[in-house]
Amino acid sequence: MKNKTILDILIFPLLGALSSLSLPPFNFFLINFFTFSIFFIFLFKKLDTQSYKKFFFLYGWLFGFGFFLTNIYWITISLTFDQTFNFLIPIVLIIIPSFLALFYAFITLFFYILKPRNILSAFFLFSLLFGLTEFIRGLILTGFPWNLIVFSLSKNLNFISIISVIGTYSLNLIVISFYTVPVLYILRKSKKEIFVTIFLLVLPILFITYGTYQNKEFSNSELKKNPYIVRIIGSNISISRFYDNLETEKVINELISISSPEKEKKMFFIWPEGIVPNTYLDQLDLYNDLIKKYFNKNHLIGLGITSRETSNDNFKYYNSFSILDNNFNLIDKYNKINLVPFGEFLPFESLLNKIGLKTITHDMGSFTKGNNRKILKIGNSHQELKFLPLICYEIIYSGNLSENFDFDFIINVSEDGWFGKSIGPKQHFAHSIFRAIENGKYIIRSSNNGMAAIINPLGQIEKKIDYGKSGFIDFEKRRDFNQTIFSTYGNIIFIILILLYIFLAFSFNRIKNE
Repeated sequence: MKNKTILDILIFPLLGALSSLSLPPFNFFLINFFTFSIFFIFLFKKLDTQSYKKFFFLYGWLFGFGFFLTNIYWITISLTFDQTFNFLIPIVLIIIPSFLALFYAFITLFFYILKPRNILSAFFLFSLLFGLTEFIRGLILTGFPWNLIVFSLSKNLNFISIISVIGTYSLNLIVISFYTVPVLYILRKSKKEIFVTIFLLVLPILFITYGTYQNKEFSNSELKKNPYIVRIIGSNISISRFYDNLETEKVINELISISSPEKEKKMFFIWPEGIVPNTYLDQLDLYNDLIKKYFNKNHLIGLGITSRETSNDNFKYYNSFSILDNNFNLIDKYNKINLVPFGEFLPFESLLNKIGLKTITHDMGSFTKGNNRKILKIGNSHQELKFLPLICYEIIYSGNLSENFDFDFIINVSEDGWFGKSIGPKQHFAHSIFRAIENGKYIIRSSNNGMAAIINPLGQIEKKIDYGKSGFIDFEKRRDFNQTIFSTYGNIIFIILILLYIFLAFSFNRIKNE
């Protein structure tokens, strides 16, 4: 019995680790039919076994630990650039997956507590608990909606196009059911299981049909020329610039070289997040002469850079996206509102500072959160471009990005060098595809040490600069798309779907198996 219990326990982290292979950049999504079905069958079969009662919390935790350990290990790479953080690497490697695994532990715990009576009730309850927990994970403690199960289908654009209607969390819930549906056939007791199985297998066909229709609608929409050529810069400047005192002028010269400004054309250059080292926004005027040598009044520059403001004789620091003219004069800026814990702000800062902890990305203390997300504009009323800026990590959040939908596209600037040549930057990029489809907007992504790209409202990558390369791509024309249902109503549809699953789980629980 003891050996069997140990074997049972060992299988769960293995199943979680195997499920990681379904996520970007691998996307072996078929493996989830195997892992989720085994996971579910094991839990369901042990519900009435008293000797396993005390293990249910552990089962979920082990599955989650195996899952997160293998797909977010790259977080520790950000600790390798500053030697003072090296001692934290083995701790963080274990602590973060251990914490995130708690979400999955509560799935299996509540599955046992609610103890569904039959296979259909168990099936809907399992999907409900999984989908709801993934949603909570995306909200609690600033939220970390990274590597939701639905991201396994990030390359299946026609299938995931339905998120323009129902959103990412709703599709995530349905996809969990989809991956677990083999159990209904394997453990079937009546025709009801067959009917539900057929229905869930028909859903992907409906989703793909909708995606095909959306593709046709988009292709037939009018192609408009932008009043500015938006030139997106992808660079490959080492993250060590923050630690090796790399000369600011050298980096700016490299960015100018990549940008290749054309004097007679109206151009808006997008440089990545935090690309200019050792310099705050108010210090950029030191490099006016350098910029004026290559840029003229037809040119504007947008970039991610740290800005600062005085408050009670102290500085407040912001991670900002700023628009500058050819003299490096500020036109407008947006201060990031979704800050990265431990990267951009230190939770319980006054306490943790006393034991020597600080933020990873800078030494001035925590960034200050911006007041609101605002739409930025360039040009005049006759030739105007309006866009919504999202800085790095902000692209990962699903929901209403802005109360005002009157903008032309989304700009996302990022620094992906913190995670080296791991799978992290590729996972980060996948979020951009989902945000583009949800909002029905182009996403213009400029990245250092990552992928720069133009992603259209269908999630298709129209142009890109691949990982590890430098260059530019031009966004000259676009097709405007209708405002999506999801961008109008947000996660209301997800709430409705949750209520439907609750109804189905408890309704089937009243029915005895035939």
